[in-house]
Amino acid sequence: MPDFLLELDRTWFYFINHTLSNPLFDWVMPWLRNPKFWIPVYIFIIAFSIWKYKARGAWLIVCLAITVGVADFGSASIIKKLAQRNRPCRDSALATTITSRVPCGTGYSFPSTHASDHFAMSIFLSLVYYRKWRWVWFWTIIWATLVCFAQVYVGVHYPIDVLTGAAFGTLIGLLFARLFHKFQPAF
Repeated sequence: MPDFLLELDRTWFYFINHTLSNPLFDWVMPWLRNPKFWIPVYIFIIAFSIWKYKARGAWLIVCLAITVGVADFGSASIIKKLAQRNRPCRDSALATTITSRVPCGTGYSFPSTHASDHFAMSIFLSLVYYRKWRWVWFWTIIWATLVCFAQVYVGVHYPIDVLTGAAFGTLIGLLFARLFHKFQPAF
């Protein structure tokens, strides 16, 4: 990564992780990045889809799971292994200023798999439900964005990690939503 981009990333990271620090965020952000916190949302998506669309809803859930699986695998098992970027909590340049609010985590930082997975879900659901439920896009994007922001705030990802993860997840979500509409055109 070019030095100017690395410095810009560190500056943004410092702003989010340190300057925006406050007791409310310190309490909320670790929860927002925890997948277990979102279990009620996942259950709602599954229940709503099956209740509203029956067998087609079940097919939607299968496609959503495949979408997330592809985003997760591509991010965690391919891109991270190629990039091998350390997490900010392991960056010696940030060691004196970083505020770690959760354990540093294992593995590499680039791209954020949380961002990839949540944006893949968000974009897929937005595009699939858009015809009947136009407001869904707003809430799914807010949801994915909160997860991304929390990743930086707690100190486990740089802003470029989450932006790239979000872009990758968006591409995967777009691809699978198009495939879903190709096979389920009346949805």
